[in-house]
Amino acid sequence: MAQMSSSEAFIKEYQERFEKKLRENEIDLLEHWKAQLDRVNTMRPDSVASFQVQITRLSEMMANRIKVLKKE
Repeated sequence: MAQMSSSEAFIKEYQERFEKKLRENEIDLLEHWKAQLDRVNTMRPDSVASFQVQITRLSEMMANRIKVLKKE
């Protein structure tokens, strides 16, 4: 019974570390894309068209990152 308990403790600890790492990665990801959006926001585009170009570039950056992550 003691071994079962230590196995369960190991699994629980491992799961907690995994979930913590996932949260950290999600925070890093959100901080990165927020910085990108903030950069677009501070550009103060002259027209809707130039704003649309900036949003399109940001979308392409996100699509490229997704492609890279899916390859790994």
